[in-house]
Formats: sequence, C-alpha cells, structure tokens
Amino acid sequence: MDLHNVVFAGVLTVALVFFGISSSKLISFLRLAKPVDRLDNLPRRIYTTLVVAFGQSKILRDRVAGPIHAFIFWGFLILLFSAAEMVLEGLHNGWSLNFLGPIYSAATVLTDLFCLLIIAGTVMALWRRYVSRVRRLQVEKEQIEAGLILVTIFIIVTALFIQNSLRQQEYGSDFSWAVRPITHAFGNLLRDSTASFAPDSTATQTVFSIAWWVHALFILGFLNYLPYSKHLHVLTSVPNVFLGPMEPSNSLKRIDFEEDGVEKFGVVDIEDFTWKTLLDGYTCTHCGRCTDVCPANQTGKVLDPRGVIVSIHERTLDRAPLLIKLKRGETLTDEEQKIFDKKLVGDYVNPDALWACTTCGACMQECPVNIEHVPAIVDMRRSMVMMESKFNDESELLPDIYGNMETNSVPWGGFGHSDRANWAEGLNVKTASEDSNMEVLFWVGCAGSYDERAKKITRAFAELMQAAQVEFRILGVEENCNGDVARRTGNEYLADALTKTNVETLQRYNVKKIVATCPHCFNTLKNDYPQYGYNAEVVHHTQFIRELINTRRLKIDRSKASSMAITYHDSCYLGRYNGEFSAPRATLREVPGLTILEPARHADRGLCCGAGGGRMFMEEKVGDRVNVVRTDELLSTGAETIAVNCPFCTTMITDGVKAANKADTVAVLDVAEIVRNSLSE
Repeated sequence: MDLHNVVFAGVLTVALVFFGISSSKLISFLRLAKPVDRLDNLPRRIYTTLVVAFGQSKILRDRVAGPIHAFIFWGFLILLFSAAEMVLEGLHNGWSLNFLGPIYSAATVLTDLFCLLIIAGTVMALWRRYVSRVRRLQVEKEQIEAGLILVTIFIIVTALFIQNSLRQQEYGSDFSWAVRPITHAFGNLLRDSTASFAPDSTATQTVFSIAWWVHALFILGFLNYLPYSKHLHVLTSVPNVFLGPMEPSNSLKRIDFEEDGVEKFGVVDIEDFTWKTLLDGYTCTHCGRCTDVCPANQTGKVLDPRGVIVSIHERTLDRAPLLIKLKRGETLTDEEQKIFDKKLVGDYVNPDALWACTTCGACMQECPVNIEHVPAIVDMRRSMVMMESKFNDESELLPDIYGNMETNSVPWGGFGHSDRANWAEGLNVKTASEDSNMEVLFWVGCAGSYDERAKKITRAFAELMQAAQVEFRILGVEENCNGDVARRTGNEYLADALTKTNVETLQRYNVKKIVATCPHCFNTLKNDYPQYGYNAEVVHHTQFIRELINTRRLKIDRSKASSMAITYHDSCYLGRYNGEFSAPRATLREVPGLTILEPARHADRGLCCGAGGGRMFMEEKVGDRVNVVRTDELLSTGAETIAVNCPFCTTMITDGVKAANKADTVAVLDVAEIVRNSLSE
C-alpha cells in the first residue's frame, strides 16, 4: 500500500461517513410519518421495478427526452462496475474485477459504449434545457443546479473514458478479460499526442492518474451532494418504484373513524402523510412530466403537480428537524418556532392548486418514478374540508352539495330520493326488493337517475339488456350516491357513511355482479368498496355490451349501415384508472358504417373532460375551460358524432360542443345509445 492508497482510503472513509450521516438524517424524517405496508405482493413489485425502474418504460413514453435519460440511467448501472473497480484500485494497486472473466468482458465493452452515450446524452440534455429551452424544464431556481449536475456527470464519464483509454499502461494490473475497442483506439491517439510533447513514458501515467483522481473525487463528491439535491432520486427512484402502490391508482385509502385516538382527519402537516409520500418528495426528479400533462395546468390554473410534491419535500426538510428536536425535549428558537408554525396548505402548497385537480391521474401515469400525486392532493383536501371547512371561490358550492347528499343522497338539489327510479317508468324494470333473483345488478348512479340527458343513456342501456334477455335488477330508492364526489373532494366522513349504507344493501341482496354506466360509480364500487369488505365483480356498461355482442345475445343489424365519422373520448376513470380502452372501441367497430377518427390525444394519453375529482360541481373561473379545450380536440377530427362512456363526460363535452357553436351539426352520444340504434328488431 503506497501513499496513493492511503490518501484514497482516507478520502473514501470521510466520504462514506458524511454520506451515512446525511442518509440517516433523511431516514429519520421518514420515521416521523405514518406507517404503511409496502412489502406485500413481492413478485408483482419485482416485476414493476424491472419494467418501470430498470426498463424505463415510463421514461420512454417521451420519444425525445426518454431515450436521452434512459441511456444515462442504463449507463450509470453499467458504470457501477467501474465505480467498484475504482474503489478496489484505490485501496490496493493491481486489484480489479478481471477475475469475473466473461462478465468482465461484457462489462468493459458496455462501459465503452455507454461512456459515449452518456457524454452525448448530457450534451443533448444541456442543449434542451438551455438552448431549446423545453417549457417543463424552465424552473428558474433549478437552472443552475441542473446545469452543475449535468456538467458533473459529463466530467465523471469523460474522466472514466480517458483513464480507460490509458488503462493498459497500468503495470501490475491484470486486464486480460477487458474488451475496450473504443477506448483502446482513443488511447492510441492519446498516447501518440502525449508522446509528441513529452516522450517520457510517465506522461501517460500522469494523465491516467489525473483522470483517475478526477473520476474518483467527483463520484464521491456527487454521492455526498445527492442527499441535499433534487437529484436524490438517483438513490431513491428504484426503491420508490418497488415500494409503489399495488392497488389501483385511484383507490383512496379509507379513514377508520372508529379508531381510538384519532384527532386529525386528512393531512394537516407532513407527519400526517405516510412515509411513502415523504419518500415521493425525496424521489421527485423535477422533470415536469406530471405538470406537462395536467389538464388544469394546461388550461391556466395554478395547479402544478410537480410543485405540490416539491413543496411537500420542502416542508419536510423545514419541519422534520424541528419535530425531532421537540421529541428530544429541546426548546425551539424563535426563528425555528416561526418555521414550525407555518402551514403545509397555505404557506407551502396553494389551496387553489388543490381544488383545481380533476384527479384524472395523468400525472401519476406519466411519472417515471411512480409518485402518488392524487392521494396526496386528496389527503390535503380532507384536512381542509373536515378540519377547517375551508373552500375557495371555485369550490364554495361543495357544502351545499354535501347537504344534498346527506339529505337525499344525490349531489344535485331539488330532487327527492323517492324519485330515484322514475327514469324506468314504462320499461318494466324490476327492483331487487321485488325480486332479488338476478344475473346482474344495474347500478344506475345519481346522474343516470336524475339528470335528464343521462337518463336517456340509462334507458338506452336498460333496453339493450332487455333485448339481450339479461335478468337485471336495480336498487331503486335503496340506491344511494356511491360516495365518489364526497371522497375525492375531501369529505371522507360523508363518503364513509354513504359507502357503509350501500355495502349493507348490496350484501343483503347477495349481489355478485354489478354493471354501471358511470365510470365514477364503476371505479368506486370496484376499487374502493373492497376496503369495506365488499367484493363483487364490477363491470362498466361498455364492457358488458361488448360481452353481450361477443356471446351473440345482442345482434347488430347490418342492414342499418350508414356512413358516419365518429370520434371517441376516453374517460379517465374507465381508461387511465382501470385500463379499459379496447372494449368501447371494439363495440363501436361492430356498428356498420362507422369510421373511428382518433384525436391527437387518446387512449392512455387522452385529456380529461374536466369533471373528475368533484370538479363537475365546482365553478371554473381561472384560465380556459378544460371541457372546451378537450372538445376542440375532438372536433378537430372532423367527426360528426362524439362517442362517450360517462354521464359526466356527456355533460362536459356537450357544453363544449355548444361553446363551439356545433350543437346543430355534431352529436354527443353514449356508446349504449349508438349500439341501441343499430340493433336488429
């Protein structure tokens, strides 16, 4: 062991000690939050990690930035071999990973390749940020740090490339299994140029040593900078994906109001989140993909999903050390007390941003590290509603909506609960109380029961089931609001009461299969109700119609073919949240004469209509109207008919068509109505 090894051992020890201290502090912050089990279903977690984290599946959805980042990520995985070898070389001259044999050959040739790809990737990333100035990357307070990180990566990889080019000059080391075609060729050029002004063979040794130390010091420095940087995701992204949710992404965790000692409902401050939400804050890459697809942000609202997660992280860094200090029995200084007394919602997160969310889930779908934006937003809504009864100008009608649901179990006023089954007059539809022997229960929902336009869809679907001789029943006056609007606007107490009432009714009739025309009802019954001990097969009416056609219980009249251009709008709660994109389209293709014209954003990239998350019952006073923007996209296809699968979407898109002065020329029809019109007599 020479001086080189001694110095490196000292530097490495100091670096690891400081990194350990920084990491333990961040881990201690996580322990302040609520517990949550994220080690269930290990096979699926491993699969998700391989696909999303290592396979970079979400990153690659962006065809430009995706490959750039993916190559950098994969390159860093390969370069872990070089980092490990750097430590071995630093501790003892002549140590290497050559003993791995063929594995070492593969690692060295891949290192050669990815060094070039990472160098090119960092240059392209710098160009996109500072020359092309991609909109989502223009966060003013992050510009300097982002540039420094990219330059640091460039230096680390360039130094590695140079040292590998001269590595064969390192006498005493065995690199017999190394395969370095690119750096070997570059090394020959580098040695020739070095020899021209320094014939002494020590010149290449000097260049190698400089490159080696630059590589080592920048790696160790980068490692210790990560805990204090937005690039902490380099360390936490893979664990965050592994620990992500296995349940459907819009299945919100219920609150047990009967639990002893519960004093706060929802999230008042960071300690009310689970540790996973705080880990999300650590892991946010600040890439802006969530914000880039947010319908509220795109239409001029203050909601910035990235900003919400970043604000949670900033509050964590501010409040967590003070909580730990108080737990130790220490007294806060006046300045610390001021920071401690700040509020998460208000001082860090803009409440207007929380109310602007449509809970469409586009942010979560695009996030490359599986951050859970929507549950965090709803949790903060819960504290505003249940702890403070605070609403803004756009959500000020919600207390009246809650009152309607408490009184008549319907969000709209002016309706009586006794009128819930009036839509079925003349159809000879039986209720479960009249005859509980059923093939399927038709969950009609509030819109389908009371809204005049939605009732036409309800009747159309009922007629389809009757034509297919389906033994279906409805609950009638025993059906209550499913709780979706209350739950996603933060009134979990009301949602809990509605859910328990419905579960009791469904269990009493031993309902095994439910079909719903509303994706919000469908999603809630399918994904939220199991938390209350009720599990049934729940299908959306477009899926059920497809099933009836496939089994030939419904027969399309081929003689009714007429040429018509149609476009289809994907509702968020059926498509993005439950992965159903094909059934409605397959059903429409069964109708003779229809030509489906897809809008630019469709399927899992579709844009929200603006009604979700309770926004259906709020005003839209800021920016452009989401439904108008979406409708304009659908109209741009030139279609004569816009097909929908949701009563909320029907309302929003119909209003958009009216705003575009196209009501006389463009029809908005549910899939059930289109199929009903094409049936054989």
